[in-house]
Amino acid sequence: MRILLLGATGYLGGHVEERLRALPGVRLLRGGRAPVDDHRIDLATITTDALAEQLSRAAPDAVVNCAGTAAGTTVDLTAVNSRGPAVLCEALRAAAPDARLVHLGSAAEYGPRGVGERTAEDAPARPVTPYGATKLAGTLAVLESPIDALVLRVTDPVGPGAPPAALPGRLITELSRALAHTPHGTLRVGDLTAHRDFVDVRDVARAVALALALPGRLPRLLNIGSGRAAPVRDLAHGLAEAAGFTGAVEEAPAPAGRSTAVPWQCSDVTAAEWELGWRPRFTLRESLAALWAADGAPLLAR
Repeated sequence: MRILLLGATGYLGGHVEERLRALPGVRLLRGGRAPVDDHRIDLATITTDALAEQLSRAAPDAVVNCAGTAAGTTVDLTAVNSRGPAVLCEALRAAAPDARLVHLGSAAEYGPRGVGERTAEDAPARPVTPYGATKLAGTLAVLESPIDALVLRVTDPVGPGAPPAALPGRLITELSRALAHTPHGTLRVGDLTAHRDFVDVRDVARAVALALALPGRLPRLLNIGSGRAAPVRDLAHGLAEAAGFTGAVEEAPAPAGRSTAVPWQCSDVTAAEWELGWRPRFTLRESLAALWAADGAPLLAR
């Protein structure tokens, strides 16, 4: 099976690559801007015709799109998160119409929900951030395409290799700095009152592998998350525990932003269990322990 992976240099893409390379009978090809990529593909700028030519050369049986960005201007977000999937679908339709596309969406596409609710796939999408809005546009491009395509709408990923700009990565940096002085100091953080559905990045990669392996048409949209909402405070205190930090975690109110605009996030993952035979394996505590072992300890050693 020939699989073309887009966005392998990213957080999710790196774990998906590791998972897919371990599968028997898979020939994995990378598409991106890195020198080691097999095909030079930048979804933010490539034309449909140029991408179709690259797809003809790759001749994939399946394509996984992990390319996306949560940082930058609205123009940057639109180019990668919205334009990219639309161009990809058109190019696949022209050059590899029988290939399956697995596209990674985001639970940020849903927007605010009532406290205590689990969001199912048929819930209205009302994103409140440019990131969520641009990811939703990309998802709609995939859902409306006639190709064999599936969107996995992922909640907040956590686990080894978290990017420094994301909250888990920032906490790793701050904890490492604090521990460099004393394990009994004070860790100062922002507002931690929001609830998020944290899912292990390795569980996300496993869901991608299952979506590629199952024959026949699958539902066009599936939630991938833990199915549980945890206070962001649990993330901070769980990392502190994993790091052996025994000091105080001091919270400061944050200005209105993503966390306050969406105080509660929890996805209903029943459909993914039914359709893919998938359910999350890692607890948040296990994810945080793996995150600290992979990223915090090496940083502290430096």
